[in-house]
Amino acid sequence: MKKQYFPHNHRQELWCFGLSFAITCMACLPEPAHADNSAEIAQLRSMVLQLQAQVRDLQKSQKVAHAIPHHATGNVQNPAAKYGPGLQASDKTVPHAATSSLPHLTGHPEEELAGPVRINDQPVEPFSVDPAPANVAEDMQSVKSINLSSSSPTALTQTEVDSLPPIFKIGSVSVKLGGFVDMSNIYRDKNLTAGPATPWGSFPYSGNPNAHASEYRPTAQLSRFSMLIEGKPAKGVTVEAYVEGDFGGSGSNSNAVQTNSYVPRMRQAYLAADDRDLGLHFLAGQAWSLTTGYTNTLLRRHEQLPPVVDSNLIPGVIFTRVPQVRVIKDFHRKWWLGLSVETPQATLGFDDSTLDSGGNIPAAMGQTSGPHVIYNSTGTGMLDPEAHYSLDVAPDIVLKGAVDTSVGHFELYGLARWFRTIVVNGGSSGGLGGQARSRVAFGGGVGGSMAVPLLSGKMQLVGDVLAGKGIGRYGPSQLPDMTFRSSGAPAPLREIIGSLGLIGHPTDNLLLYTYGGVEAAHRTVYEGADGSYYGYGSPNANLSGCAIMMGTCNAETQSLASYTMGGWWHLLDGHYGSVMAGLQYTYVRKFAFRGVDNSGNVSRPTANGNTVFVTFRYYPFQN
Repeated sequence: MKKQYFPHNHRQELWCFGLSFAITCMACLPEPAHADNSAEIAQLRSMVLQLQAQVRDLQKSQKVAHAIPHHATGNVQNPAAKYGPGLQASDKTVPHAATSSLPHLTGHPEEELAGPVRINDQPVEPFSVDPAPANVAEDMQSVKSINLSSSSPTALTQTEVDSLPPIFKIGSVSVKLGGFVDMSNIYRDKNLTAGPATPWGSFPYSGNPNAHASEYRPTAQLSRFSMLIEGKPAKGVTVEAYVEGDFGGSGSNSNAVQTNSYVPRMRQAYLAADDRDLGLHFLAGQAWSLTTGYTNTLLRRHEQLPPVVDSNLIPGVIFTRVPQVRVIKDFHRKWWLGLSVETPQATLGFDDSTLDSGGNIPAAMGQTSGPHVIYNSTGTGMLDPEAHYSLDVAPDIVLKGAVDTSVGHFELYGLARWFRTIVVNGGSSGGLGGQARSRVAFGGGVGGSMAVPLLSGKMQLVGDVLAGKGIGRYGPSQLPDMTFRSSGAPAPLREIIGSLGLIGHPTDNLLLYTYGGVEAAHRTVYEGADGSYYGYGSPNANLSGCAIMMGTCNAETQSLASYTMGGWWHLLDGHYGSVMAGLQYTYVRKFAFRGVDNSGNVSRPTANGNTVFVTFRYYPFQN
């Protein structure tokens, strides 16, 4: 069978079309490519290499055809067939005359592409001078598996974004994304009408109808997202910005009837800088308080948080998330000293639940009338207009020291707080025409925490404690910080908060934990002109209504104890993310201050509650 040829101009058009197509693809880019466009550059270079290899094979076959007499040649296999349908030429070969117009190619196409692109032997300005491996478009970035070996795995307590590769770069700044989708099923044997942040101090007494009804509340509000932006302006220097949020906010249209449209809220948002050579670390923004314990160091995202599901953690664990400015100094990465100036806020506990800010408190013994006391104001100017904010005079200040040793991590810190009220004495009804005076009281406390590995790291013993005056806001049960003296001045409450936990790792994919915690406050009262006691924890408060259905209960919480157990199972993993299953059970028992009943007998109401979380999470960024 005679060998078939196609015209000279057809063969030349094939080469011109292929090369023009590749160059046109590069020219159509919306903007000059940078290092982060290496995948697209690699694809275009691969196309050009294939076109060059195809032409080179065609040249070789043409030489063979020229050397063999025309009548002796049979069908020659098309050398371009192996390049795929997108780059295949016709199954016909080209006459010798056609090859004279084709550019001569060397045996090293990579070297030909090392220099500038040329059209008609004229250099063309390259889109990028960054080297791009030929296989960059097909390479998969290595992603670490979820690490459950810590006493507080950040994949569970935060988002573990530090261990993830950058998603993209902006100049010299890398951007990492983290987070998970969470579906939690919540069951409580007492109705709190609460979401995934359990108000531990609100479990009702027996006289409340809600104590006789359970609640089931599924929610996806704990789904979380984060972004970490990092740059390294100099050797040993790192700057970063971190933002973390979830859907724990509630808007005016949020409801559980039709749309369940809960809104994003800010959990953390801060900038930070580190200089490893100087051992200095700086943070400014909203983050976990420095009073929170740490697994090691005193650096951000190393907090010792219990690996529970509940967004309000568990009773006895010390924490807040607040705007702050923090400076840390490390000494050889072993000894740590930190100072943090944090946003203050105070809550009030007083026997008269009808008292509002600006009202007058009961007169003290020997007085005819009590002063008017202003202790908070409603929010304006981007603050919640339905919330009340205390009259803060100074920030909360935390000074903490820590050490990392072979036997564990240990911390000791001091907390300073200030409380203020405005007292109006004299004047007519409502304090009209009286004299106002600011009253300030000092509070604070001393605390510490530890994280000790056991059994070669298969278990960890963790604990924290804080004792002092006016520290209620630092516990999940939210005991009040202060009450009033007879003069209207603030009286910080003596309190203690503490927890102890044990975390175990039977396998790499399984984490188990158990915790016990307690929060307690001391009675602080003054004697009134009527012989009764007022303040927080009055011993002659009538508490009979706490045990009578639909009765009025004036009980105030003295202490709250809890027990928690649970675990996490790394259920599925792979190159397309991971699935985790979690279980948490918490038992809470609440004790009120002793009062009296209708017969004058001593009464001390108690309440208890059981909470169960069954949770599933998908982590798209982790294996």
